Amino acid sequence: MPDHRVAPPVDADGRASRAEARGVPATRRRPVAPPTVPPVPREFRGVWVTSVANMDWPSKRTLSTAAQQAELLAILDRAAALRLNAVIFQVRPAADALYASKIEPWSEYLTGAQGKAPSPFWDPLAFAVREAHARGLELHAWFNPYRARYSDVKTRRSRTHVARTHPEWVRSYGGFLWMDPGESAVRNRTVQVVLDVVRRYDIDGVHFDDYFYPYPASDRRGRPIAFPDDRSFRRYQKQGGTLARGDWRRRNVDLLVEELGRRIHDEKPWVRFGISPFGIWRPGYPVQVRGLDAYEALYADSRRWLREGWVDYLAPQLYWPTTRPQQSYGALLEWWASENVQQRHLWPGNFTSQAGARGSGSFPLADLFEQIRVTREMRGAGGNIHFSMRSFLRNQGGMNDSLRLGPYTEVALPPATPWLSAPEPPVPAVRLQTTADGTALQLRRAGRGAPPWQWLVRLRTDSAWITMVVPGGTARWTLPPSLSVTSVAVASVNRIGMLSSTVTLPVPPVVNSSHP
Repeated sequence: MPDHRVAPPVDADGRASRAEARGVPATRRRPVAPPTVPPVPREFRGVWVTSVANMDWPSKRTLSTAAQQAELLAILDRAAALRLNAVIFQVRPAADALYASKIEPWSEYLTGAQGKAPSPFWDPLAFAVREAHARGLELHAWFNPYRARYSDVKTRRSRTHVARTHPEWVRSYGGFLWMDPGESAVRNRTVQVVLDVVRRYDIDGVHFDDYFYPYPASDRRGRPIAFPDDRSFRRYQKQGGTLARGDWRRRNVDLLVEELGRRIHDEKPWVRFGISPFGIWRPGYPVQVRGLDAYEALYADSRRWLREGWVDYLAPQLYWPTTRPQQSYGALLEWWASENVQQRHLWPGNFTSQAGARGSGSFPLADLFEQIRVTREMRGAGGNIHFSMRSFLRNQGGMNDSLRLGPYTEVALPPATPWLSAPEPPVPAVRLQTTADGTALQLRRAGRGAPPWQWLVRLRTDSAWITMVVPGGTARWTLPPSLSVTSVAVASVNRIGMLSSTVTLPVPPVVNSSHP
């Protein structure tokens, strides 16, 4: 006959009660306090997924819909396996769209011809958002604000492309086409494009990279070529403007950054706005730094954006190894942290594609881990963004296992953004249930109110606490059968990363039936 013995009561550690074993009545047993749950690790771990020139995704312009989706799922699976928590997905590389837009044409990087919709039809951004969230990943939509045509294009411009509908806004420079930031209509269009995505897609962030005014170009003799904005600058002067051209250009960019930061939050107060500028604001800041003057060359006053709090996060591209004195990773990061007077997020960008690579500009894989260590120890910095996904897909230099067994051993939540607004995270109402598949956690919110964005599930084993992030729509979650779990602690997370109170439950030991 099967043995139907019932397991004795368990205490908060999931162990059989000693009092029960001694025969002490339950009414006389002392209550056992639940185990102390350690603070959850907080760190932004992002990766750029680049679509321009098919650098990361899709790998070719001629892939079928099914192949494109399979590649994108592989990217998201790899990001989750590496314990990253955010994907920065390029959706507007050059006044085009890798999503269904009524404003701009489909990108040729998706379908091989600008303006051609995918067939069978699908919307990559909607797909990416849904699948990223299912894996506990944030999805930030990455836009280029001014580039209108990249140098490697293969097809003709669509009739709906800005260079054909509004050629008066577009300038040719350095082998590319650029929308002139001095044209107020260009700023309005960029705002319109971004807000259209914010309204229609459940993204977690809006992201710009380092391209504002274009990087300086030269002719064949090496002489610098001026950006051709005489017409818009003369119009500004005729209207009474008194700024010098450089200051006027910076003001054009500032107006876009300030307006977008405000209007994104007007639409959805929890969506973060971030920019990844060139890593050097100006040579001499800090004193030993040399390199491109982004303030004068790109007209990007990124220090001001940070100091004014116009952005929710800044990710300066610190693309140099720690050993290069004139572009020292640590010195630059410390300077940026000193400028972060509004206490916004500071998540430096890392040139991960050069770590463990070969050729000019490469550096040892160990230096990438040193950069992560320096970031973690820098007061005011809270994570890293890796450029780009290609290095993780290749497992360049064996970096994937090194990350998983090293700095990314534990799951981490992105840092909270308390200056933004979102519904409060609800208090969990949870219980354990034994099922044919093992022990399941029933997840729901106590009372009414907004559902959680995510569940934060902490599992206590005999040796450690293990952190899991579960989508907020999950109603039942089975504990991993490979783990010997003694306690489970659950909190909910809202869209700005704030945590609810934690509910802790003991996990009874599994009772196996024995057969004669």
